[in-house]
Amino acid sequence: MKLYSTANHNLSVDFKTAVFNSLPADKGLYMPTILPQLDAAMMQSWDKKTLPQIAFDVAYTLLNEVISAHDLKAIIDDAINFEAPLHTLSGDTFVLELFHGPSLAFKDFGGRFMSRIMAHFLKNEHKEIKILVATSGDTGGAVALGFLNVPGISVSILYPKGKVSAIQELQLTTNGNNIEAIEIDGTFDDCQRLVKQAFLDDELNAHINLTSANSINISRLIPQMFYYAYTWARLKADFEELVFITPSGNFGNIAAGIIAHKMGLPVKQFIAATNSNDIVPQYFKTGIYTARPSVATLANAMDVGAPSNFIRILDMYNNDIEALRTKLISLSYTDAQIKNAIATVYKNNNYILCPHTATGYLAVEEVQKSNTKNTAYIILATAHPCKFPDVFEELHIKIEEPTQVETMKQKQQHKVLMRNSFDDFKAHLLVKNKY
Repeated sequence: MKLYSTANHNLSVDFKTAVFNSLPADKGLYMPTILPQLDAAMMQSWDKKTLPQIAFDVAYTLLNEVISAHDLKAIIDDAINFEAPLHTLSGDTFVLELFHGPSLAFKDFGGRFMSRIMAHFLKNEHKEIKILVATSGDTGGAVALGFLNVPGISVSILYPKGKVSAIQELQLTTNGNNIEAIEIDGTFDDCQRLVKQAFLDDELNAHINLTSANSINISRLIPQMFYYAYTWARLKADFEELVFITPSGNFGNIAAGIIAHKMGLPVKQFIAATNSNDIVPQYFKTGIYTARPSVATLANAMDVGAPSNFIRILDMYNNDIEALRTKLISLSYTDAQIKNAIATVYKNNNYILCPHTATGYLAVEEVQKSNTKNTAYIILATAHPCKFPDVFEELHIKIEEPTQVETMKQKQQHKVLMRNSFDDFKAHLLVKNKY
């Protein structure tokens, strides 16, 4: 498997290099040179297979030249050891619950798979890896729990001060051991900028083996393809067409779905639902892509003003907005609309949507009437509602907390407070790594 940079299609690196380098020096993102096609007969057998079995089929289609079948199966069986239930809201509208992993968010798929891929490559090497992660909410928790106590790897997670929920912060700050939480006095975009700047700093890279576990890393996207395939397998007998509605911040989750489609997964349409950080919806309206500082919303994990993975999506469509519009649309919603959607679904369906998932529900309501065929609408539920208690207190909705939340509340928190300064961040990394 070879990969190129979205900024230079003539670049060619192997999968291991892409995993550990994470970000090409030219500031593009790695993409497979060839997207192999999923075998049609194999796909037809998926209705008789489990999620880990389908995950193996998808991953092995991509990685069969890189990792043996035996090792890849072991990685997947260990990483994807939780379910992704499909909840029916109505006859044709479903919620795909992706929050049943350790951190209660869909990013457990990426974090756990990536940690085991890295451990696989490091098992015969004697070097230390430093992972840098910027999080707007859920990525950090998934990475922290995915990499906790993994030999040869330490993790520094940057998160914006005052802009993650209390439970999200607990997931970042109560681990200790090889996991460090750094609270930045700024926005998620500031955290992401500091991480990207570190990857491009010659002095840091001369002393520390840096990589990322954000969705800019290609090994994070591969496991996010699994549940798109698994859902298609469960619904293909009853519906002619599938539409996936994905709450989108950095656009990694929906990029993974589009990669799966490019490999042959039959999907009629993808809908990227955003909050008030509507950079991509505005791009589709105007044809002009304009990044801007993010604004804080109830759906805080999507508070992204410069969605990194959107360049991967554009690259798959040769930067042709008209071609992209045939497969992807993007819609945005305000906090008031999000709260109203949560209240409506709770009243009518006795089902609780997290603020992110609520944007997906709103998108379904907006587009559903335009389709006449036998179409299934699948809303990706990206986080457990318990991670956003303030929202549900205001709406007088009681949330039952999973047991792991109560366990976290008993632990001591550890975090490093830091200005929004690359010089400070760089100095901290050098001192921490004894340089």
